[in-house]
Amino acid sequence: MTQRTRKLLGTIVIIVFVMVYGPVAMALAESRIVQLPGLVQALVYMILGLAWVLPVMPVIKWMQKPDRA
Repeated sequence: MTQRTRKLLGTIVIIVFVMVYGPVAMALAESRIVQLPGLVQALVYMILGLAWVLPVMPVIKWMQKPDRA
């Protein structure tokens, strides 16, 4: 598979993942986090805002692999 094809597929996977992750994170934030103190809320929102990066990193690494000779 060429790097160009991997980038296309990886981009689609990332977009779909973020489209699913966003509403799930919002639902979690609305249902559970509202009752927490303000400082804890801020910390949880920061974690939820950055948590999508961890599952996406392997996809990005896979996309960047060079083509075989």
